[in-house]
Amino acid sequence: MNHAGDDAEKTWCISEVDIFRDLTPAEMDAIAAAAPMKTYSAGELLYSPSQPSEVLFILKRGRIRIFRVSADGRALTCAIISPGTIFGEMVLLGQRMYDNFAEALDDVTVCVMSRTDVHRFLLSDARISARITEILGRRLTDLEQRLSDSVFKSVPQRIATTLLTLAAETRPRVLGARSPQIALTHQQIAALAGTSRETTTKVLRDFAGQNLIRLARGRITVLAPDRLADHTG
Repeated sequence: MNHAGDDAEKTWCISEVDIFRDLTPAEMDAIAAAAPMKTYSAGELLYSPSQPSEVLFILKRGRIRIFRVSADGRALTCAIISPGTIFGEMVLLGQRMYDNFAEALDDVTVCVMSRTDVHRFLLSDARISARITEILGRRLTDLEQRLSDSVFKSVPQRIATTLLTLAAETRPRVLGARSPQIALTHQQIAALAGTSRETTTKVLRDFAGQNLIRLARGRITVLAPDRLADHTG
């Protein structure tokens, strides 16, 4: 029997997650047992105000968009959650979803942890609780920047900013590697930038005409990030 393989499968969801760095194998096993894996398809909601639940999501694969909807139906993106971090409604951690939605931008894999297990495994460990506080602080700063952008930046500036933010998350680590590619549709980019799909398509085509980006179906390649930065305001 391949016990090593079984153990690796159990801890796969929390391995390489930043808040769990430097834990022992036994500590990893205990957390993995308390946080079963779930998968969601692109476009699915993991959390909505109409079906609230106090759970902590540990994101292993894919990206999550946290957004809220105004009374007139406009959506404001509050955060883009990348693999290796956490989100969800967890009053114990000072983390609230309020009226926010959580949507899978890609096919995603998460581990789900209950309030009881968060208290037992995360808050009781000073290392982990300090890292969670740091993550939530960075997320608040990011939200403040997005709110500022939505008020003071033009639509092309918001789209350029969104592209550069996403490109930075996918930038190749190897010198001389290909340009960063963003695997999102025009509709998804529009939602992130807080504008319409039609306007987004027009702006993207303008950027492509200036050789700042290259457009393909469901994918955008950032060719000139330095020049694109000139359009962020």
